[in-house]
Amino acid sequence: MATFQTHKSIVILSVGDTESTEVLDRIKIMYEELPLFLQAGIVESNKHTLKLKTHSIIKSRPSGKQSGRSLAGSFLVIDEAAFIENIDSIWAAVYPIISTGGRAFVLSTVNGVGNWYYETYNDAMAERNSFNAIDINWKQHPEYSRIPGYDHLYEAMERRDPPMNIDDWEKVTRSNMPLKKWLQEYECEFLGTGDTFIEGSILTSLRDNVSEDYYRKYNNRMRIWQDPDPSYEYIIGVDTALGRELDYSAFQIMNTYNGEVVAEFYSNKTPINEFSKILATEGMQYNTALMVIERNTIGNNVIDWLYNQYEYENLWHDDKGNPGFQVTLKNRDQILAELEEAIRTNMIKINSERTLKELNSFVLTESGKVAAEKNSHDDLIMSLALAVHGLNIYVEHSHVEFRREKPFKKDPLFPSSGKGKFRTFNGMTEEDIRWLIS
Repeated sequence: MATFQTHKSIVILSVGDTESTEVLDRIKIMYEELPLFLQAGIVESNKHTLKLKTHSIIKSRPSGKQSGRSLAGSFLVIDEAAFIENIDSIWAAVYPIISTGGRAFVLSTVNGVGNWYYETYNDAMAERNSFNAIDINWKQHPEYSRIPGYDHLYEAMERRDPPMNIDDWEKVTRSNMPLKKWLQEYECEFLGTGDTFIEGSILTSLRDNVSEDYYRKYNNRMRIWQDPDPSYEYIIGVDTALGRELDYSAFQIMNTYNGEVVAEFYSNKTPINEFSKILATEGMQYNTALMVIERNTIGNNVIDWLYNQYEYENLWHDDKGNPGFQVTLKNRDQILAELEEAIRTNMIKINSERTLKELNSFVLTESGKVAAEKNSHDDLIMSLALAVHGLNIYVEHSHVEFRREKPFKKDPLFPSSGKGKFRTFNGMTEEDIRWLIS
């Protein structure tokens, strides 16, 4: 582009200053290797800039918080995007430039899940954005695979001393690094970085179960995959925030029969009184569901609203008879361990991409505590953990068999809504009780 087109600005963004310099050095070598009649002529060449007589310029820059503000150009290349801090902010800043006629090329080794690169790649694969995803495996390197028409190169490789043996190379290389590193660096596998609360391969499999077959309520704050079914009982795990655009107020509604999360609420702008009203409304809709509410700080306000204002009856009580769940450092680890086991053993089904996104950024910190990464949240995770804790207690004390099926299917003795569960006579209903005598 710089050689054959005029007045083009090409910008390359790298992780740091050293990397940006190395990228431009490689480009200069490529330019110098061109035949003389193809070299356009250099006007300016320094550590971060190569300007040609075509009036086209190549600028290589390190990333930074304000990088996106100075990346105007015809062509943007982001190198090792998965390792650049604040890449989401940089992309948001530069996108208006790209959307008016520029182009962007983003490349990287994978670096775990839950980051901008991971999400953008998956959206490209699902055709939810305009990127074209290209995978390049290590075996596609000319030294490791035979490309038609280049047999003379491979014959030369085989004559080397010692000759290259691909199988031996792979075996030795894999033995010198952890399996996760091999999968990430060479097999392009999006796995957890090793510090994610849920093991990386499980997070990858959870994405396959995400469902977009939902409808919205309360201006998209609530997503519903399944309406209430009179045949089932439900549990609602509740995590409360102030509703001032900081943390999120969240609740998850779970079917106690099969562990499927049938609805979720997620908002950082909903005040306590409105959040309580929504909880009471949806709790009644879902057969007066059992609510497990974190009562720390403002959670007590929600409990008070539900008790006194809406007279909601089915609140979870602790061993001392107090409503709500008081989260401490000790029992927080316990309910999170229960959540991890429920996910790992396929006890629950997560439909929500929003919940999966939080799980992708829920990590073991340097202090040894499990928490959300910087600029991420864990409200859906905590509400789900409370629901799982309630489910475990329910299953332990219930006479109803819990179905751990995959896929999660309802028992034929309990037909789904609208398929003959009830007969109606002049507005009155008669329950189908064939399951009692079958």
